[in-house]
Amino acid sequence: MSTIFPSWTNKLPTLIAGGAVSAACLAVGVAWYYFTPKYWAVGYMPTQPGGGFNHQIHAGKLGMDCRYCHTKVEESAEANIPTVETCMGCHADGRLKVFNNQAHKDKTDFIRAAYAADESIEWRRIHKVPDYVRNFPHNAHIAAGVSCLSCHGNIARMPVVYQHEPLSMGWCLDCHRNPEPHLVAKDMVTKLFDIEKIPLDTRIEQGRKYYEERRLAAPEGCGACHY
Repeated sequence: MSTIFPSWTNKLPTLIAGGAVSAACLAVGVAWYYFTPKYWAVGYMPTQPGGGFNHQIHAGKLGMDCRYCHTKVEESAEANIPTVETCMGCHADGRLKVFNNQAHKDKTDFIRAAYAADESIEWRRIHKVPDYVRNFPHNAHIAAGVSCLSCHGNIARMPVVYQHEPLSMGWCLDCHRNPEPHLVAKDMVTKLFDIEKIPLDTRIEQGRKYYEERRLAAPEGCGACHY
């Protein structure tokens, strides 16, 4: 008597189950990597007015301190964007003799145009945490001795600023659980090139000392950010 189904069909349940498990693992893996800030946010570089603010020139070549433009970073949770008046301190007509050429004038003319029209420059925000999180408190981290380098990368090397870190909850918690590599002398917080020259082992050793001396207690509870 012949069978209705060939013998190889006995393997179908096993093959289907294996395929379902493999598909589920693949779906989890894809979501784990591609649906996270590390994939979507790192490298975010929106188009800015006038081609953007060149940190490589201002903070790198000219050695301007971050706090010249971000004046409230030590006092406020917000790292304020500089006003047009701040930009005009350097970019008013005839102010920068070293850049007194037509190419530079054309590139920075949007600053003088905004100033003349009494308008702000619509810079596009790059670093932003989700709305359900209280904004990153810059003042608290600066006071603790966390360098700008830890969150922004060496922004003094960037012709166009981009998001260097994911700013995800897991990334924040990793730092709070192991803050020593990110703590520096308070007078070096904005000296990004100098920090880069310190070997990692030395930074960790120094960071451990700073953590104890400053009596820090990096919070890990939900209420620290979600309130």
